[in-house]
Amino acid sequence: MKEKRSEKLTEHFMGLYKVKGIISSNVIELELPKSIKIHSVVNVSRVQLYKPQVEEQKKIPPKPVIIEGEEEFKVEKILNKKTVRGKEKFLVR
Repeated sequence: MKEKRSEKLTEHFMGLYKVKGIISSNVIELELPKSIKIHSVVNVSRVQLYKPQVEEQKKIPPKPVIIEGEEEFKVEKILNKKTVRGKEKFLVR
């Protein structure tokens, strides 16, 4: 039985890519790396303008505690768990 994918854990956007050209009013071509195996021509509804965060809004992740030479973080609660390619990933608070 397949595990239902959590909306919180799925990626909504792939990355930052340059627009190679405008084909029509609603279709553009992107400069994608060869490692991404999708068509480079997409509808503009699938693209979003990148807006960097304001300097004061950047979240700095807490520094890990180093115990016996290994990094450790304090976890309040495990919210969700999924297995991807044999590795477990956790959504924590």
